Amino acid sequence: MDSVDPNRDADAALLISECQAGILDPESALTPGVARQATERGIVERIARLAEAFRAAGRPVVHCHIAHRADMAGMRRNSLPGALAIKHGRMVAGTPDVLPPPALVPHAVDHVSARAVGLTAFYGTDLDATLRLRGVGTVVLTGVSTDVAIPGFALEAVNRGYWVQIPEDCVAGTSAATHAFMMANLLPALARITDSSRVLAALGVPVG
Repeated sequence: MDSVDPNRDADAALLISECQAGILDPESALTPGVARQATERGIVERIARLAEAFRAAGRPVVHCHIAHRADMAGMRRNSLPGALAIKHGRMVAGTPDVLPPPALVPHAVDHVSARAVGLTAFYGTDLDATLRLRGVGTVVLTGVSTDVAIPGFALEAVNRGYWVQIPEDCVAGTSAATHAFMMANLLPALARITDSSRVLAALGVPVG
């Protein structure tokens, strides 16, 4: 089964990974490849439509953001994303970097889970508790990037007992080649690969 089933997966939540200006804005992105791919693939618009459908169905929408401390306390240079953030002072809480695009501004009913350190959404955050307290059993992962955050997200979700789904047209990586490789090789071992139209159809939203 490769889509959200309104009966079997009535406990699904939509998770939106790192859709923030410092990553997605083509003019200022810390990760220009990801910004280009996200724009070319049109993922923001599709994610926004999914978010509206999940809200209408009474299901959780969770925005997983990066928000480093201004002094970068706890950050390490032991990964390329961490080294770049420290070197350039990027993705700091309260700066334009951490703002979502207009189409993905959190609604009052949404949850925002922000992390100050680490590379994945579960690390050092209240995400797991938030999902469990909302009775979530299936997570639908969207956003960026299929190079690091999405595979890490999927692996940590599986380790915590969640079922994982990834709509392929709602995620992006640093290049078309790396995205295709991850979607064809690593991610199917962790998640059911689907697309936004199937997710919408299962939620009862007309597609076409």
